[in-house]
Amino acid sequence: MEMLKVFIPERMIDQRIDVALSEMLPEYSRSRVAAWIKSGDALINNKTFKPKDKVIGNETVLLKLTQKDNNHWRPEKLNLNILFEDDDIIIINKPSGLVTHPGAGNWSGTLANALLYYDSNLSNIDRAGIVHRLDKNTSGLMVVAKNIKSQKFLVEQLQTHSVVREYSAIVYGHMISGGTINEPIGRDSKDRVKQTVLANGKEAITHYRAIDRFKSHTHVKAILETGRTHQIRVHLSYLGHPLIGDPTYGGRVRFPKKASQELKDGLINCQRQALHSKKLTLTHPGTGKSMTWKKDLPDDMQELLNILKKYDS
Repeated sequence: MEMLKVFIPERMIDQRIDVALSEMLPEYSRSRVAAWIKSGDALINNKTFKPKDKVIGNETVLLKLTQKDNNHWRPEKLNLNILFEDDDIIIINKPSGLVTHPGAGNWSGTLANALLYYDSNLSNIDRAGIVHRLDKNTSGLMVVAKNIKSQKFLVEQLQTHSVVREYSAIVYGHMISGGTINEPIGRDSKDRVKQTVLANGKEAITHYRAIDRFKSHTHVKAILETGRTHQIRVHLSYLGHPLIGDPTYGGRVRFPKKASQELKDGLINCQRQALHSKKLTLTHPGTGKSMTWKKDLPDDMQELLNILKKYDS
């Protein structure tokens, strides 16, 4: 385990200490620095402290640079749908059914395992360069950092909400118009797997607009301003428009009155939440230029839309 001493100068007095340390350690993201503080791997005078504590001036912080999350992740040869790659980033179209990174119940066969096989240099970066995640059954665009500098740059963009992430969702109900959902989200106390709208949750903002309206369903564009776990799924369900194919937040399959058998079959056959990361816009960490990638709906969601257009219009 590597140990590092960081001296915080007087010019940083009254700054948050996690902000000050991030400035003194430009190769690491603020979230990584905050994680070290919260886990007790950062000490001042052999005592722990909080990320929000203020700098007094002339502190010496002793950091234990703990191992990266991916040190025990195994490289695996899996197919990757790469849309763009250069020395700094990889843009991937993640299929539905692929878990982003190893965790309880999914220690192999994940996107992270595939990335470590594809490029062994990613083992030198936290979480194999993954800076944001998509749920297992959500498809679409993701960005992966290929070096520590790019990872820090991308994480900062995500934290300042300057990365534009546009999703397509197909929901229950006839949505009249668009709007903004600004409701905090936190873990459901009755079900640890679920998130829910909570007064004391973390800030969560989703902008949405109807693209196609059907009698009993709506094709929606959703843009994330924040990136909470299950955010779009929770927010649209909170509005009374849960995603088709989402048993966690939508319950049982709902059939419109006098629904044809073809429409019923189409709804039953939707085996995952109808959610796709369609468009991604970010500032390139190397060139500083804004770049955008788009990926059309996958076959399963397009087939569902075709059924709705035919039998629910």
